[in-house]
Amino acid sequence: MRTLELLAPARNLECGIAAIDHGADAVYIGARRFGARAAAGNSVDDIARLCDYAHRYGARVYVTVNTIVFDDELADTRRLLEQLHACGADAVLVQDMAVMRMAQHIGLAVHASTQTDNRTACKVRWLAGQGFSRVVLARELSVDEIADIHRQVPDTELEVFVHGALCVSYSGLCYASQHCFGRSANRGECAQFCRMKFDLLDADGKALERQSRYYLSLKDMNQSRHLDELIEAGATSFKIEGRLKDAAYVKNVTAAYSQLLDRYVARHADACCRASRGHCSYTFTPDLNRTFNRGYTTYFLHGRQSQIASFDTPKAVGEYVGTVKEIRGASFTVAGVAAFANGDGLCFVNAQHQLEGFRVNRVEGNRLFPQKMPAGLRPGLRLYRNNDQEMERLLSKPSSERKIDVTMSLRPVASGFELQMGDAVATIDAPHQQAEKDQRANIVHQLTKLGGTPFRCTEVVLPDHFHWFIPSSLLAELRRKVVETALSGCFYSRNTLFPHEKQLVSIGETYRNSYLFNVSNAEARRFYEEQGIHTEPAYELQTPGERLIMQCRHCLRYALGYCVKHGGRRPEWREPLSLRLGDGRRFRLEFDCKHCQMNVYADE
Repeated sequence: MRTLELLAPARNLECGIAAIDHGADAVYIGARRFGARAAAGNSVDDIARLCDYAHRYGARVYVTVNTIVFDDELADTRRLLEQLHACGADAVLVQDMAVMRMAQHIGLAVHASTQTDNRTACKVRWLAGQGFSRVVLARELSVDEIADIHRQVPDTELEVFVHGALCVSYSGLCYASQHCFGRSANRGECAQFCRMKFDLLDADGKALERQSRYYLSLKDMNQSRHLDELIEAGATSFKIEGRLKDAAYVKNVTAAYSQLLDRYVARHADACCRASRGHCSYTFTPDLNRTFNRGYTTYFLHGRQSQIASFDTPKAVGEYVGTVKEIRGASFTVAGVAAFANGDGLCFVNAQHQLEGFRVNRVEGNRLFPQKMPAGLRPGLRLYRNNDQEMERLLSKPSSERKIDVTMSLRPVASGFELQMGDAVATIDAPHQQAEKDQRANIVHQLTKLGGTPFRCTEVVLPDHFHWFIPSSLLAELRRKVVETALSGCFYSRNTLFPHEKQLVSIGETYRNSYLFNVSNAEARRFYEEQGIHTEPAYELQTPGERLIMQCRHCLRYALGYCVKHGGRRPEWREPLSLRLGDGRRFRLEFDCKHCQMNVYADE
């Protein structure tokens, strides 16, 4: 029986609880330090509270300790790992091999973060050989590539991203933020270089387009229509990106994917099940179009495709709601079927290829009255809603209830009575006193009062000819005892270290630049030396210079229609091309057609 896990992000305790309540089988959360989203740190006490809550449902909590660590931080990192183990964390996500060794020594299960650049079966096998129980695959992989990795390394859990923002560079191999702003993405401080506007220049410094564009800004991933393919390819954990997103986003996206997984499990009940327990009832209809998004793409799921980037804007575009039909004075009408609410935020791409937004002040059917009429609004333009007031209102309230359906069985024993609920059993000492009238209705009423617990009783089973009187107070005590027993761990067992034998498995083709191993401390360097791998200090420890700062599967040649390999026109420009920021800094592009990727170099 395969277990399928929906893994949701938690910016904080509130978001983590919301994720569990809306159907997540696991959540990932950052601690105060050493997580790849420095702005989303949490206290160990809050992580402990989240563990307690998640474990009620057999759900897991994974903590991101996936930055590179400097020598003077190793002692603090060890203390954090010890605290996380003590508070009940199920695993830690790791990039730095020194952190991996410390976590394993403490007794924590380790998952290989996507920051370790996991895109080949060779790399996954190597990581498994070091004791990683799970590997988070690169977002860029196709379903066929995922299936091939699973075939070659069938005993290692594979985690794949299914929704959310996309990094344009292979994760762990982006140094643009460090190079430009002294903020390392491998230290959790990404400055979102890829969301900036650039000029595209040829070798002579001539701009290839008349205006600056967001050439490296990608749309958001959405694999909601392809979960079946990912499951059948061998993935077992399906990850939603978004540790900086708010609770409303987490609720809507988690609920949408949870329902999709439930439908798959219902169709394949003999072969798979969810990784946690409980059924969710929602007060809203989940809709991925009605939440933050930059437009959606399946990225490279079925190979290279066009329109994965959003050249016009790096901001949220949202849900398509219709076209502008008629403009009259301070209002306009919309051709479409969407319903609007006062306060909705709408946007459109104007004639200058810029995103223009406005707030709706008043709604009269399909006639909208903006607070201020946008200058670029024209009949025929496509309208999008990037702030949905009705959805925000629904999600600002309690919007889901998660309950574990249980059956209770009550029977007499020598000293009194025994109550079983799932695997939990409780007894109470009481005399066997004959009842003067049928007690079944009162017994069912008392035992099923489970309102403040994660449980919902669907049936109370009593032996035939049950005719004993049990006071309501004793029934309530018996119910309380069996619930306490169930909450103490009957639905949860902690992850254990991945059983493995340390082996010198070859990592295969090494990086052309050994700083790409991201070695930032002596312990990590020693680890690689034991593997027979030469490394140089991490990019963050080197002086600036002309270096490879991004490796991207996204390719501007292809996106602009000039990839001959895929049927495009032969380029008319003289290469190398370069990207230029508004402050004049340039970044040389290298088109590595052999590996079908685009490399970005800092041009000093």
